[in-house]
This record gives sequence, C-alpha cells and structure tokens, in this order.
Amino acid sequence: MILDLYAGAGGWDEGARTLGLRNIIGFDNWWDACATAKAAGHLRIQADVSTYPTAPFAGKVKGKIGSPPCTPFSRAGKQLGLLDQARVHALVNRMAAGDDHWQDMPWQDDRSHHAAQPVRWVRDIRPEWVALEQVPEVLPLWRHISDVFRGWGYSVWTGVLNAADYGVPQTRERAILIASRVRAVHQPETTHEENPPTDALFGARQPWVTIGEALGWHGVDRPARTVSGNRAPRWAYDQANSYGTGWTLTHGPQPNAAVRTIDQPAATVVCSRPGNLRWTDGDGHRQVGHREAAILQSFRPDYPWHGNKTSRFHQISNAVPPGLAAAVIAQAAGLPATAPTLAAA
Repeated sequence: MILDLYAGAGGWDEGARTLGLRNIIGFDNWWDACATAKAAGHLRIQADVSTYPTAPFAGKVKGKIGSPPCTPFSRAGKQLGLLDQARVHALVNRMAAGDDHWQDMPWQDDRSHHAAQPVRWVRDIRPEWVALEQVPEVLPLWRHISDVFRGWGYSVWTGVLNAADYGVPQTRERAILIASRVRAVHQPETTHEENPPTDALFGARQPWVTIGEALGWHGVDRPARTVSGNRAPRWAYDQANSYGTGWTLTHGPQPNAAVRTIDQPAATVVCSRPGNLRWTDGDGHRQVGHREAAILQSFRPDYPWHGNKTSRFHQISNAVPPGLAAAVIAQAAGLPATAPTLAAA
C-alpha cells in the first residue's frame, strides 16, 4: 500500500501508474480534486490530513507520498508561510518528539502547519520509502526533516529538481525530499537537458520537450487537433515550412509575466485565474484551454477534470507533473524509471 497525502487531482498517482504501482490511497479535503482523481481511477479519502488518524495504517504502508499545500510559501501567493518558518521548524521538532499539537501556535497562514505533517505520518507508520514535494522556498524545511528521518534510519536526498529535465514540457522547479530505510537514495538521473551535446558517445540526454512538441503543433499550419475546446488559434506558418513562430505563451497578466515561444518548454504553470495563461500573437490573444494546460503539466489529454473552469485550472497548477512524479517515485522505491510519453503523441 502507498499513501498519497494532499493527493489533489492525481499527479503523483499518474506518475506511479506509469511505473506499474496501483495500490495507492490518496487523501485530500478538496471535493473537486477528489472527484477528478476518482474519475481517473484513483482511490481517494476526502479528509483533513492533519487530523486523520495514522493508527489504521501502521505497519501496512510501503510508500508515503506528500505534497502539502504550497500556497503559504509560493511566490504566486502572499507568502505568509515565510513568516511562519520558525514555527514550522519548531513543529517538526515537536512532532518528531511525539507531540502533534499545532493548534496552539500563532500561525500567520493557517495552512503553514501542513508542511510539517509528513513527520507525524512517517513517525507513526514507518513506510519503506518517502517522497515529498513543495515549492523551492521550502527546501530548508525539507533539509530539517531529512535530519529527523536520518535519525530514524532513513537514507535521504533533498534538492531542487527542474521538471523539464525529466521530460515535462515545463521548467517547473520543485523542492524534493526522497527517503528510504531499505536502500541508499540519490538524485533521480535526468533524462533531458536544455542543450544536449551532439557529439556525446554515451549517455546522451534528450533535449527538453517544447510546447509545440507536447501539443502536437510541429510541422503544421495550425494545431494538429483541438485539445481544449477553445477555438483553435490562427497559426503563424512561416515560409520555411516549419512550425509557426508567431504565437507565444504568456504566463500571467502582469507586465513582467514569463513569455515562452512554442520551441521552448512552458514556464511554471500557475493558474490562479483561468485567463492568466494565454496564447498571444500580433493580432491578439486567446485563453489557454484547461486541457492544454494539463498537457503542459504532462497529464494525458483525456484526463477527466471535474469542476468549473476556475477549479480545473487550480487543480492542474497545484498538481505534481506526472513525468516528474514518476522519476522521483522510481528513485524512492528502487524501480527503473520509465520515460514519460508525450501527451500529444
């Protein structure tokens, strides 16, 4: 059995599925995300991870996955969690010693304590392996937790990984913690890089997957298929008979928003509002469809998203990219990594 805490719509589960892992129970308190995951064939318990009892799982869990809410710490939010850092570190020490009380602590963001909750679960259920994910700002906390886990007999690796280095068409960076009490763990070996050398004799990596490749827009004068339900954009087809170069992906409404061309990976997909992601060219722009955004997160095109437009975009942007998840789980569980398949292929 594998437990997926703060499981959301199923990014970790989809990554695990590519590795042949199926017996996963996910926990999340968001109804829409649970409905999406269930429709995709993933098990869900709708509950608050911080209050759910651990006793029923003691001695029965092989792996524990976790992506605590990132909003308190993310640059896309108010980052009140950064004001709670000292309290979160104190809570880690408290939980490591067996005291789970967080309600008596004065939180600036009432979600900050969730970043320490993996300590309680690992302390009580002692899984064979652990995989945690958060925004890069949480890396110092992961390092603190890694010291706790090492004291319990785990081998631990922590660091920041770029999803594009694992075949995801997006340069999303995330702080990762990988731990195992039965094998030594290391950074997952990358499969892609921005500019792989052309003269490498052994072990050459593949180039980063681009927006155009992921969406199937190479070598055509318009998108190869509609993946969003939106009106397909007029494609800027150049005279060299290659994919168009006029359309760009803009990642927000602010003047300094990241802009990527289709021969690059997307920047981090953050969808606080559906209209924040948009295709733009000289003649105007259109909103990115939720299925397009999901493909850029490395979800399969037919993933059954549930809820209204805003909810779907939030679920997508909050999810762990399945391609990155597969690489992390493979390292944690001692499995051979499976190269992700392009969603548009």
